[in-house]
Amino acid sequence: MEKVILKAVVRTGTGKTVAKDLRAKGIVPANVYKGGEGAMNIQVPIGGLADALHTKAGENVLITLKISDGDKAIKDKTVLIKEIQREPIRDGILHVDFNEISLTDTLKVSVPISSKGEPVGVKVDNGILEHIMWEIQVECLPTDIPEKIVVDVSNLKLGEALHVKDIAAPEGVKLLGDPELIVMIVKAPKVEVPKEEVALEGAAEPELIRKKKEDEESGAGAATPSEASKEPAKEAKKE
Repeated sequence: MEKVILKAVVRTGTGKTVAKDLRAKGIVPANVYKGGEGAMNIQVPIGGLADALHTKAGENVLITLKISDGDKAIKDKTVLIKEIQREPIRDGILHVDFNEISLTDTLKVSVPISSKGEPVGVKVDNGILEHIMWEIQVECLPTDIPEKIVVDVSNLKLGEALHVKDIAAPEGVKLLGDPELIVMIVKAPKVEVPKEEVALEGAAEPELIRKKKEDEESGAGAATPSEASKEPAKEAKKE
């Protein structure tokens, strides 16, 4: 597991105005949490934070915070990112929450899932590999957090699926969640109807509707044989 050192400074001011001024200087306001204890207010440079987030571990990167309070150094804290608040449009980082952790205690995190190989059902039967789950929750020591879980899908045939229970977890890592959940599946290719056939079907429907209407109108306007035979009888009676 990749580790990153990030310098931080104790933050004295709080509120929207203070946070806005810090961000204008390239500094991100942050909090450090530990269990049920109150949060420690700190600030970190946006450059150092961006470098930490661009490692292969992504947001699961293990960070050592070197915190100072003025000229006084505070004990280093090992943390994981708990939450990042971003701007809705430009995606800039507004605020970060860290969780202080112990390297000797297991924790639960979500890691990405990726595939390896080309399924038989895709290569031979022109099927489509559909990715159902993109991440999975695991339990392990902080130093054992995998960058991602890689699954081999090369043996999957058309209609076959790979489930959570089929994944071989890395050493020291326990997969969590329902073992019957589908991770990936090879589906049959979509059958496209030629445009000519669609056009013919569309043209046939109005023709049938028009014919039915014409039949109904001709039936309503014509007299039945019994009705026609009654008319002369009525006329004769009047005379």
